Amino acid sequence: VLGGFANFARVHLFGNAALRIVRSLRSRLYRSMLMQEVGWFDTKGSGELINRLSNDTLMVGTSLSQNVSDGLRSVAMIGVGTGMMIYTSPQLAAVSALVVPAMAGMAIVYGRYVRRITKVELDKYAEIMKFAEERFGNVKTVKTFCREQQEVAAFDGKLDEALQIGYKETRARAIFFGLTGFCGNFIIISVLYYGGTLVLQDSLTIGALTAFMLYAGYVAISMNGLSNFYSQLNKGIGASERIWEILDRECSIPIDKGVVPMDKPVGEVGFQNVFFSFPTRPESAVLTDFSLNLIPGTTTAVVGRSGSGKTTIALLMLRLYDPQGGKVHLDGIDLRTVNPQWLRNNIGAVSQEPVLFSCSIRENILYGANPGETPSPERLQQVVEDANVSQFTDQLPDGLDTLVGQRGMMLSGGQKQRVAIARALIKNPAILILDEATSALDAVSENLVQNALDNLIQGRTVLTIAHRLSTIRNADQIAVLSDGK
Repeated sequence: VLGGFANFARVHLFGNAALRIVRSLRSRLYRSMLMQEVGWFDTKGSGELINRLSNDTLMVGTSLSQNVSDGLRSVAMIGVGTGMMIYTSPQLAAVSALVVPAMAGMAIVYGRYVRRITKVELDKYAEIMKFAEERFGNVKTVKTFCREQQEVAAFDGKLDEALQIGYKETRARAIFFGLTGFCGNFIIISVLYYGGTLVLQDSLTIGALTAFMLYAGYVAISMNGLSNFYSQLNKGIGASERIWEILDRECSIPIDKGVVPMDKPVGEVGFQNVFFSFPTRPESAVLTDFSLNLIPGTTTAVVGRSGSGKTTIALLMLRLYDPQGGKVHLDGIDLRTVNPQWLRNNIGAVSQEPVLFSCSIRENILYGANPGETPSPERLQQVVEDANVSQFTDQLPDGLDTLVGQRGMMLSGGQKQRVAIARALIKNPAILILDEATSALDAVSENLVQNALDNLIQGRTVLTIAHRLSTIRNADQIAVLSDGK
């Protein structure tokens, strides 16, 4: 009864501990990921990050809970069994100990290999997750070009690569357990031979030899469990290395540091001899010796050919990236010294391809409000009307509570863009960034939204990234971007 209760307590307590460990790891890891700068995400696929959040944390949690429980049980059994072996026959116990150095050496070599191969294996599965996530996210393109069979073959190829890595780990595991089994059998034969000699010399009774062999078998079973514990522990260590890479990483643009001005910005933005290249393409400069001044309360349109770096200017204004040379300033203050959260709270942005979350239209619009602020229903309604969102929501059964689907797929391109405009305006920003904000609208909707924007930009500093003449006709100044200048 006592043994059964102890086993119940062990499984229950360590099981709950595993759940709490995994929960805590995932929370800390998710927070650490979101705190990283955008440039870091450029080098990571979402599938890879999700794999770390799910598989890696689960493996570490299991290694530190249920696996530790089994390991402690094995250690206790080995301790008791070894003590009884020494008590029964110190001479036979000494013979049994001869194999310990060899087994310890094998365990060290095997442990190092398992840690390394586990990390390689997890990296490969992260690559597979990234591949699958990208294909699912672009399934319409896959279908359009009839690439289903090719994508399946490519996915199978990556699975085969992971399988080969798994074979290596399995082979190493088989060698390790095979050698430990050989050592165990060798010790049993040696103990029987030496024990038989002691019995013939009347130095040991048959009963004592039998008892010693029973204790030795007890220890051998526990050693097998300890080997499993050691193997799983090293897998957990390999997975934890991938997790701590992120947890220990310092963000280059921390959102909780920097100066927080007391007043709302006037809106004077300046670029001085800016040099910038993306972290993923450091050899390819996007902006070289770029200078531009945005006058407060006016609209500046930036035009240029595709790929000239127009959108990059907006990214630098939001301080999603820092330039490698020169500086960007707001009201005379270098953006590197300003708190990024305060900066972004005072800038409203509408991208050329707006991304919505899989919730309601209302929630997507309110997502643009500054943290801690709750816009009034009147303010929300005003923004909805100004951005021409009400034109289509009034025709929907659920109105603003209509779900938009994953990435807003339930809405048309023009509808998504109008929701994005409302989301940018809900915070009443001092600065607006419009990356061809009306490009996906039809002629009627474009006129309505453009009229609303013309009224809303009064008194604000506006950067318009333009590709069409209709977008720049009302700009106060026009800047032509060419060759990164």
